Amino acid sequence: MSIVKKHTEAITNTSDSPFVKLKSINFGDCKWNSGFWAEKEKAAAERMLPYMGDVLCGDVGHGLNNFKIAAGEKEGEHKGFYWHDGDFYKFMEAKMYIYALTKDENLLKELDEYIEWIGKAQEEDGYIHTHIQITEGAERFSNRKYHEMYNYGHLFIAASVHFRLTGKRNFLDIAIKQADLLYTYFMPDTTHYQRFGFNQTQIMGLVELYRTVNDKKYLKLAEKFINRRGTFKIKHHSTTEGYPIGDMVQERTPFRESEEAVGHAVLALYYYAGAADVYAETGEKALIDTLDKLWSNITDKKMYVTGAVGQAHYGASTNLDMIEEGFIDAYMMPNMTAYNETCANLCNAMFSNRMMGIKEESRYADIIELVLYNSGLSGISIEGKDYFYSNPLRMVNNSRNYDSHDDVTESPVRQPYLECFCCPPNLVRTICKSSGWAYNLSENGVAVVLFGGNNLDTTMLDGSELKLSQDTEYPWKGIVKITVDACKSTAFDVKVRIPKWAVGSTLKVNGEDTGVAVTPGAFAVINRTWKAGDTIILDMPMEPVRLEGHNRIEEVRNQIAIKRGPIVYCIETPDLPKDVSILDIYINADAKLEAEHKSDFLGGVTVINTELQLREGKGDDMYSAVTKPVLKPYKTQLVPYFAWSNRGQAEMTVFMPVIW
Repeated sequence: MSIVKKHTEAITNTSDSPFVKLKSINFGDCKWNSGFWAEKEKAAAERMLPYMGDVLCGDVGHGLNNFKIAAGEKEGEHKGFYWHDGDFYKFMEAKMYIYALTKDENLLKELDEYIEWIGKAQEEDGYIHTHIQITEGAERFSNRKYHEMYNYGHLFIAASVHFRLTGKRNFLDIAIKQADLLYTYFMPDTTHYQRFGFNQTQIMGLVELYRTVNDKKYLKLAEKFINRRGTFKIKHHSTTEGYPIGDMVQERTPFRESEEAVGHAVLALYYYAGAADVYAETGEKALIDTLDKLWSNITDKKMYVTGAVGQAHYGASTNLDMIEEGFIDAYMMPNMTAYNETCANLCNAMFSNRMMGIKEESRYADIIELVLYNSGLSGISIEGKDYFYSNPLRMVNNSRNYDSHDDVTESPVRQPYLECFCCPPNLVRTICKSSGWAYNLSENGVAVVLFGGNNLDTTMLDGSELKLSQDTEYPWKGIVKITVDACKSTAFDVKVRIPKWAVGSTLKVNGEDTGVAVTPGAFAVINRTWKAGDTIILDMPMEPVRLEGHNRIEEVRNQIAIKRGPIVYCIETPDLPKDVSILDIYINADAKLEAEHKSDFLGGVTVINTELQLREGKGDDMYSAVTKPVLKPYKTQLVPYFAWSNRGQAEMTVFMPVIW
């Protein structure tokens, strides 16, 4: 009897998860070979990661220095925010993916050096958190504002990935030692620790550690962190001082009673992703029922057209708890002050990725794609060395007093370093692992999730060989050619994602109509006996479309955005006459929208040529009497939202007032 090799080398190892229908492929089974994501991955390997390494391993980023100081082998103070260790782990994880794709031994050597320093910094009982270890007067697990749990979640995930992709235990053993200590502290029902799990990255990390070493105590501890939420009185005590409480950290309502996404968007979405991981292992119905409600609440009532989430820097929840960097009321979607932290947007994709695996439904992949091409990628410059923390949908010069902030989270231009450095490594690791999200495996088939030039060389869940190749110029063109290069001799499914926007798509096999339903927002399932050389052609119309918001989104009443395929567009001031403000442009409802690919512009993008109307004579009075405005036509181009702010400081808007 042959032994079926399981996909245990995946980003998230769902090979034995009983309640996951679409299983992850081994990382490296899919490789981008041409086109959009191949170019981004190449940029990550050649520019993004080396630059980030210089920053984090030097005196500016100070990430590695913190470990050296904690190890007692360097003098100095802790630099960076409390959660800086976790950001260094994310950087390491990104490097692991590039190592797995390239087998560059230099990367492995660098990782080993980092791991050696981390191991030296770890205390005998397993504790590691450099801020606490270095800072005089700070005590372990004394106040949740120190974000120990956030750091541990990223430690457990990165160490699990490192073991899977390298086969080495040096990082995994460090993580296990810390996880065992965490179990000792937090598994007992101790009053002091019951509110500690507020930055819920550790839930995902514990489940991933369970999947890696098959020790159920880690799964039970992950579940314990969920079960404790909302079981205590919401008032400050010694462990909560210095950080907002209640909805800000998702602790007012027990998870299984939650119906609305509240509070800090990153904390919330890591929490939901962790709960999805726990459901994947336990199958508890109450968990998935709540996750369904939360996903719908975000997607239908609190998500921007770019896939971004977390509407406000400061605000209040519906329960009137103070919140920061997070969700506010449904349909309250400001453009200029939209916060949309890059991490939150990426977490939105992570949450949807888990829901897709559980539900085996294509609609979740639409969110993954929307984020990847828009509100995720906007967080980094085309060169790969400058970053946005927040991602508004409109930027107007002098609209905010940027100097009033002690960081640059709301800067009008990307920055080469952010003191709060959580977003840059999160985005770079997402780019580096994107090929691992391109396909999933179903019970007797394969799901095509992301489109791009790639080769898939994997085994199906029954152990049989499967090789596919994808040829496409997506997202600039809508034709995707999938060729079967090798497969088993019996029938199986190829599930092709039909994006929700791709109305009117056609699907053919070997030039003939498949006869299966091609429904936008669903997988088209082709079951047949395949043979090498068979080709699938998905043809998606790529005409630009005009989008309007829900009637309750007051901010965009009588405004439209332009989208083509998965790409959201914007207008920015380099494409307008000098001194014309973004606030003085209008668009005719019937204006022609003509796509043109420019291979030597902004790294190679398709722009949309159109005619806008420029208003003259608008004053600065709060309110003023008005006669019919003077509007002058101006032919120009719209650019992909992710590519804005690569031509110097600029104004920008996604939504434009429309003249019907």
